[in-house]
Amino acid sequence: MRALLRAVGYLRRYWGTALGALLSLVAVSGIGLVIPSLIQRIIDDGIRDRNLRLIIMLSAAMLGLSLVRGVFSFLQGYLSEKTSQGVAFDLRNELYAKIQGLSFSYHDQAQTGQLMTRATSDVEAVRMFTGMALFQLISALVMLIGSLVILFSLNWRLALVPLGVVPLTLALVLGFAGRARTFFMVVQQKLANLNTVLQENLAGIRVVKAFAREPYEVERYAVKNEELLQENVRVGKIISVIFPTVFLIANLGSLGIVWFGGNQAIDGTLSIGELVAFNNYLMMVFFPVLTLGFIAGMISRSAASAERVFEILDAKSEVVEAPDAIPLPPIQGRVEFQDVSFRYFQAGEYVLQDISFVAEPGQMVALLGATGSGKSTIINLIPRFYDVSHGKILLDGYDVRQVTIDSLRSQIGIVLQETTLFTGTIRDNIAFGRPEATEEEVIAAAKAAAAHDFIMSFPQGYDTPVGERGVTLSGGQKQRVAIARALLTNPRILILDDSTSSVDLETEYRIQQALDRLMQGRTSFVIAQRISTVLNAHQILVLDKGRIVARGVHEELLASSPIYAEIYYSQLQPSAELEGASAMAASAQGAAC
Repeated sequence: MRALLRAVGYLRRYWGTALGALLSLVAVSGIGLVIPSLIQRIIDDGIRDRNLRLIIMLSAAMLGLSLVRGVFSFLQGYLSEKTSQGVAFDLRNELYAKIQGLSFSYHDQAQTGQLMTRATSDVEAVRMFTGMALFQLISALVMLIGSLVILFSLNWRLALVPLGVVPLTLALVLGFAGRARTFFMVVQQKLANLNTVLQENLAGIRVVKAFAREPYEVERYAVKNEELLQENVRVGKIISVIFPTVFLIANLGSLGIVWFGGNQAIDGTLSIGELVAFNNYLMMVFFPVLTLGFIAGMISRSAASAERVFEILDAKSEVVEAPDAIPLPPIQGRVEFQDVSFRYFQAGEYVLQDISFVAEPGQMVALLGATGSGKSTIINLIPRFYDVSHGKILLDGYDVRQVTIDSLRSQIGIVLQETTLFTGTIRDNIAFGRPEATEEEVIAAAKAAAAHDFIMSFPQGYDTPVGERGVTLSGGQKQRVAIARALLTNPRILILDDSTSSVDLETEYRIQQALDRLMQGRTSFVIAQRISTVLNAHQILVLDKGRIVARGVHEELLASSPIYAEIYYSQLQPSAELEGASAMAASAQGAAC
């Protein structure tokens, strides 16, 4: 219940509407407790004494109370719904902000479908508790206690009859609530698994169709859907047993009242009106108990969901600002790695070991090496996507862990290997890092990234809508928009992670010319698969298994580094073979003539 009590704490922000809903609920419950007493008087003082005037007056009073009760019922429902929607609003915003603030290491392990389920289905379950279950719980307790007090005031001997079955019913309901929480936790997990499959399929629908894997994906979804179905059926089976049992106990209690109360009525110690009122109050005892049964199931589901929601809200980010962090002033761009080692998990193997180098302002540093050699890890450490395990990274002498994250990343422009665009226009995507940028600045960045021409070829130009994840643009077009997005921020440090991998040779040449101009005065880190793009680098770092095995400029490395020479000649070899094949074809054509 700790998670639910924490969720209830969110009601403090809406105490006015919550208090209004609570007072309306008390009014509804109070009026409900008065009505059986009026029925008793109508029977005993009106019908028995043939007093038509009293019957009309009491009936009018019942009608008036019913109307007032209806007004308060409306207020209670409206105000509780408004309150719960406010709680859900806050939880969704906090969850989204928390997810945005969690470090890369968290997202490396988290599944998108799981996060989506917690931000939607689980938040909705918590909302149902704060808006419905909580107020119904209070109403049920008020009705239960009030009905028992009235029963004992009417006839304490007869009130002892239901006293034995009410605790039994409560024990049954609370026992169900205790077991149901585990069941509902499993249901929510199965739902999250189903959403994960759905999200992955929708994100990769083109790959699915390209490999004709639709039947496999349909089957995979069906399996997860079947698991969710079976778990829901399992919970439904338990509920189907619990509530008929509660009804049976309630009917037995009513039968006991009719039997013993009837005997007292025959003996003249209990009036007919009192017997009818007593039976009505007995139903008012069992109805809250039955309500508690429904609420118990809702509380169990909400408790499981609240735990899942607060599990994210309580997650610790591995990258956090130091308490005494200072804003990073405008930098020149000197980057220094001092004996940096890094591993993704505390008990994992090091993916970088003893990395040390200095990039002076305005230098271009190229990173080369096989897949998994640590190139991308190095550039991810500069903007603190991850924190070093050992050593230091200094920018103009400032340890990146001692400055605020926003001030650090605002001076770094990044074009990642996997290009991500957002739904909106091309202009929106270019100005993503600087929404206040002018039209002229956006166009200048696009021209510098060799994107302006293809953008203007669209009928809507810069107002062309970009589909989800940029699907309406080609790979090369998306990368050029991403480069323009990075350049618009005018960063002092520029990071290009294989940023020309999806463009043709002509476009690559144009982009490279633009980048050569734009990298003047900026410290640039370039990861490239094509060695031709880094021949003019001021430093080339050759990595192998997380270590720098060679460093220098192109001519030096070609003579001293076997790994660099192997990469260089392996990329030249296909060109040599192509030239040889062309020469052979030309000779054959000449002989035929």
